[in-house]
Amino acid sequence: MSWTKMQRLTIAAVLAGGLLAGCDRPAQERFPTTDRLTPGIFLDDEAERAVLPAGVELRPVYQKGIDLTKLSEGFRSRLYNDAAGYCTIAYGHLIKLARCDGTEPAHFLRGVTESEGEQLLVGDMRTAQIAVIIAVKPELTDGQFAALCDFVFNVGSGNFNRSTLLKVINAEEFDKVPFQFRRWIYAGGRELAGLKTRREREIELFFEGLPMPRLPPPVDMDLTPIDIRAGEPI
Repeated sequence: MSWTKMQRLTIAAVLAGGLLAGCDRPAQERFPTTDRLTPGIFLDDEAERAVLPAGVELRPVYQKGIDLTKLSEGFRSRLYNDAAGYCTIAYGHLIKLARCDGTEPAHFLRGVTESEGEQLLVGDMRTAQIAVIIAVKPELTDGQFAALCDFVFNVGSGNFNRSTLLKVINAEEFDKVPFQFRRWIYAGGRELAGLKTRREREIELFFEGLPMPRLPPPVDMDLTPIDIRAGEPI
């Protein structure tokens, strides 16, 4: 079927009108607010962000680890405001520490595919990888490294560096690791089911191919829950 010039112009006008109408919508309608948490790595102070030493290669996070983070963060193809009111897209990729308002780069305003979202995540994960490489002393399996990278992505490198979790890992007291992971389940003063699930996934990945500790926690171990935004008291 052929279209007349008038028909083509009419269709173009309708489409253009729809796009313009979408741009005229208030920001709160165009960019929904969700209850998703800002990844902690974006909230670290600049002074807490480690730099990879010269001559040290960046260890990649294997696909199973990336998939864990993708599952925990969830994917959104369009811009949204997270629980802190920060403009975000894809798998927790922070655009800016402010609400979305339509001034974001055009490629983000158009939305991203899951493949593009994974590329953003791999880039964002770099900070967590460096933090784990520098802070952890024992040699780690791929699963242990990936689990810790996901943890740091979630809670931030500063909180990880000051954590008892890091202390027991560096002391190679791996039987204590699950109990320390399970402390980090609060955010904003509330226990969150999503954080509890994420910690269990990290534990499972950390002990992939290794015996899972089954002993009860030592009687003198501090099991006080920790808020991922406040970190562990020093």
